[in-house]
Amino acid sequence: MPFEQLDIPDVLVFNPKVIGDERGFFVETFRSDVFARSGITGPFVQDNHSGSQQGILRGLHYQIRQGQGKLVRVVVGKVFDVAVDLRRSSSTFGRWVGTCLSAENKQQVWIPIGFAHGFYVMSEWAEVVYKTTDYYAPEWERSLLWNDPALGIEWPLMNGRPPILSEKDSKGKLLSEAELFE
Repeated sequence: MPFEQLDIPDVLVFNPKVIGDERGFFVETFRSDVFARSGITGPFVQDNHSGSQQGILRGLHYQIRQGQGKLVRVVVGKVFDVAVDLRRSSSTFGRWVGTCLSAENKQQVWIPIGFAHGFYVMSEWAEVVYKTTDYYAPEWERSLLWNDPALGIEWPLMNGRPPILSEKDSKGKLLSEAELFE
């Protein structure tokens, strides 16, 4: 199978088969039967595309209701992508996993409902595209603080400089204060 589990088994990395020659490459980025064999059944209802400069950190976002599973990939540049388990009943509650996604490696990461998600831009510019299993609902969106000491996320910050955050993300909640999933 083209999927590998990260340290939190519910978070999967998809390693697509890339067919390339002197003209370029071809890759299937989604095929429902292949994904379904690994338990990713969707349906996917929304596609999103963001562009960000180096040093931007987006996240850690989740929707407490209308939860979203996310299938994330990078089409330009490179990011460090993170998922945090917010399911209180999970044996991996409060743990995080991270992986580098890039246009070069063409990997994708599956982040199930019940996780906060964020990414940090490592290249000069990056474009991230992702499918979601439910629609964006701003009234249910929450942000977990990117540098919560209880999480201990090891962000690969460029030259040790703090990341560039949106106002919303700079006001993210600590895990101990956040709304969580059962």
